[in-house]
Amino acid sequence: MTVDVLRRPALADRRARLAVAVLFFTNGALFANLLPRYPQIKADLGIGNAAYGLAVAAFPAGAITAGLAAGILVRRFGSARVAVGGTLLTGVGILAAGLADSVMVFAGALFLAGAMDAFTDVAQNAHGLRVQRRYGRSIINSFHAIWSIGAVTGGSMAAAAIALGVARGPHLLFSAAVFAVAACVALRYCLPGPEAETETEPAAATGAGDRAPLPTRAPAAGPRTGWVLAALVLIATAGTLVEDAGMSWATLYLSDSLHATAALAASGYVALVGAQFVGRIVGDRLVDRFGQRAVARSGALIAAVGMGLALAVPTVPGTVLGFAAAGFGVATLVPAAMHEADELPGLKPGSGLTLVSWLMRLGFLLSPPVVGLVADATSLRVGLLVVPLAGLLVLLCAGVLRPRRG
Repeated sequence: MTVDVLRRPALADRRARLAVAVLFFTNGALFANLLPRYPQIKADLGIGNAAYGLAVAAFPAGAITAGLAAGILVRRFGSARVAVGGTLLTGVGILAAGLADSVMVFAGALFLAGAMDAFTDVAQNAHGLRVQRRYGRSIINSFHAIWSIGAVTGGSMAAAAIALGVARGPHLLFSAAVFAVAACVALRYCLPGPEAETETEPAAATGAGDRAPLPTRAPAAGPRTGWVLAALVLIATAGTLVEDAGMSWATLYLSDSLHATAALAASGYVALVGAQFVGRIVGDRLVDRFGQRAVARSGALIAAVGMGLALAVPTVPGTVLGFAAAGFGVATLVPAAMHEADELPGLKPGSGLTLVSWLMRLGFLLSPPVVGLVADATSLRVGLLVVPLAGLLVLLCAGVLRPRRG
């Protein structure tokens, strides 16, 4: 009998893993259905780049405002219920944003969607890490890869709706309804019990066979923990800066600056999240072989060089490839920072994860208005230099990540 057979997870654990994957998929797909609609919304509302940047910053502002409450909700209602409830309300906010007839309504709807997305983000990662502990090995990157699949699916749905001339209302109502049903079905198969339960030696409890011992939390450490946590926040924030560049500006840059068609302009964001998915699929194997530190540094270099070249020589194909390089390069940053923070010594369980998830959203909050102001003062091409700069930031901070074992 092989080790893989011996370590085969129990049926309930496999179902829970699939359920968490569905939650990550719906989370990625929901917002991605709105992003390619941004140029239409911007044109319909008649706003400039700066006002647009401030409006879309309402999404991360809502997430930051509500983010710290996620831990309280998870402890009270359970991570699975919070993730599903947040998904349902995120869909409502996205639909309202798509139907907004004023900048204030648009920003308010995004604020609501961002707050609910923050609850979902913390809760689904908490439940995913709970499932990971039962597996006894790393699977968190696979969940984030599924998120990328969801984002590609959502972006493709929106591109198809635009190409077919489907109005925003019916399109976003359909996507909200479909993914709400999927999330509710997934809830049935999530892990039962309170969040505080100890996930130790699940194989012995379920009769699933022998399994490798699960890692235990390290003893309390000194002041260095705070510095490591700060560096992890910067690494995760760099990842969000690149993601936001794709979400908020890729479609606009391709359509307005490079004169791509509306359907083709959506390919910039799809390329970013598609390449991000590939990076996350191979991420666990790369980390096991080379260590998270080397993977992060290599990815940061790919993102900086790839997007830097695309901005230096602006063409539609080159820019799409540049966004793809950026997505691949930052693929493992957020999962790595969350996992490392969740294992930091001297912190209560879940505290590091909540803090990184909350503070990394500063990237989503600050990036849109800053890029918008730079774009109005110079050009959007200059504003998108935030992507290679984020890669340089990771190169500076990656030393806090774990090197190759052995």
